[in-house]
Amino acid sequence: MSRTDERFRAAHNRFLDLCATLTPGAPLPSELGMAGALGVSRTVVRAVLERARGLGLIAWEGRAKRVIRAPLPADRLEPPRKPPSPPELERQFLDWVLRCDVAPGTVLNVADLARRFQVTPHVVQEFLAALGRFGLVERRARGGWRLLGFTLEYALELCEFRMMLELNAVAHAATLPEAHPFWAELSALEARHIALAAQMETRFHDFSLLDEAFHRALAGTVQNRFAAEFQKVIALIFHYHFQWDKSDERARNTAALTEHLGLIAALKARDRAGALKAAEEHLATAKQTLLQSLRGHAKG
Repeated sequence: MSRTDERFRAAHNRFLDLCATLTPGAPLPSELGMAGALGVSRTVVRAVLERARGLGLIAWEGRAKRVIRAPLPADRLEPPRKPPSPPELERQFLDWVLRCDVAPGTVLNVADLARRFQVTPHVVQEFLAALGRFGLVERRARGGWRLLGFTLEYALELCEFRMMLELNAVAHAATLPEAHPFWAELSALEARHIALAAQMETRFHDFSLLDEAFHRALAGTVQNRFAAEFQKVIALIFHYHFQWDKSDERARNTAALTEHLGLIAALKARDRAGALKAAEEHLATAKQTLLQSLRGHAKG
């Protein structure tokens, strides 16, 4: 088995912990006993013992094995890398599609994607099934998946749908009672916007995360399971476009931040009409920057 395997790494480090409890010269348990103690197969135990012998940690003669020295920090292997969370996997997948220019129509190999993103094939299958609901991929008739791609047509449809969802959320937010937790969250977001505006010369890269948090807070005021489901892909695409197009980034982010503050002010004033107008203008700007970034990527 590969010594970079997650199970091997974890078992090896547990074996070091076992050796640390023994004095030099002490015998080790049988391979069967160590398999039970480490929670792995005897095959993994033998791989662990081979490495321990190579490190000069144990002596191994026939079936007899004994500790030679105490383990050192340098003997340990890095713990297994935690698999990406669903949002991280989504961003890594988009990054791969965009940075590697994966063309629409490309057949997606589940095993290859599992290795690329360091997850199990089952996780990849579930992830692609979720993307399939949003029209980014489709299941092939003969099995497997095909990338449909993030095209200009897709972006236009997404922008139109986002406009409907978010204007509804803004209209709803403007009527929330004073005690609703949204207002405290909005004040905190306003403070973050003001702080970032004062440092925009050097921190303009930080706007994309703030933009995501702001629109997520707005969307969260509407308790609608269908809207929440589609809000995931909307947030993902609109957040991600900040990362693939760096042209005029500071100017674009500064303008968007100013539009956010205008919308926040209208909401705090309970100006429903003003908030809807500000939101519509901001979403129109977001649509233009998204389409420009896509065209720029297509030319790049």
